[in-house]
Amino acid sequence: MKSGSYEMDSSPLLDLERLGEDVPLLEGIRTTRAIRRLGNGPVPLGLIRKVVEAGTFAPSGGNRQPWIYVAVTGEEDKAWFAERYREVFSAYIAPARQAAQSPDYPAAKRRNMESAIYLAEHMHEVPVLLFVAGWKRRGEPQHQALYPSIQNVLLACRAVGLGACITSLHLAFGAEVDRRLGLSEDRPTAAMLPIGWPLIPYKRPVRRSVDECLFYERYKGG
Repeated sequence: MKSGSYEMDSSPLLDLERLGEDVPLLEGIRTTRAIRRLGNGPVPLGLIRKVVEAGTFAPSGGNRQPWIYVAVTGEEDKAWFAERYREVFSAYIAPARQAAQSPDYPAAKRRNMESAIYLAEHMHEVPVLLFVAGWKRRGEPQHQALYPSIQNVLLACRAVGLGACITSLHLAFGAEVDRRLGLSEDRPTAAMLPIGWPLIPYKRPVRRSVDECLFYERYKGG
């Protein structure tokens, strides 16, 4: 992989050691949302190191710590990935595009679709594409072992003011990606997080009440 163009701790205006340390945990959780509209301004690699370090504090079975993170910042590599991502995304999003032609298409779904389209169209401009890989166990990928770590990274991005989201759409050409990243067959990628400075604010997303999904002793739903 080619190295990126950003220098470690390149911004003198950011106190990387203290940045994000004062965000209350539950407030961070409640306001962490998928942010797909990202600016193309550089992100210090020291800040990427900080959010990935948060990921390494996730729990894992047997404390195996199976995660591997590969931060891609080089223009050529990002363009290579973006081209293939858009091809897969085009087929993936086609049914939603068709459905959205109806005037009755829900506004919330339309916004989600448009944000996903924006990300796909601007993927090559995203400052950092963070790929998450992990060890296989008994020949099978252990994606479930990686998601606690991924969630920690997303929460850390929220704390330091970065925008991020998670996608696994690249698994459609995952073997090709893994080879380019230098990963062996027993270390496949499970997810990718585009990371940059958000173009939209963090806020609490719309969620149904916890009382609709929390039950005591027995499930009492229909």
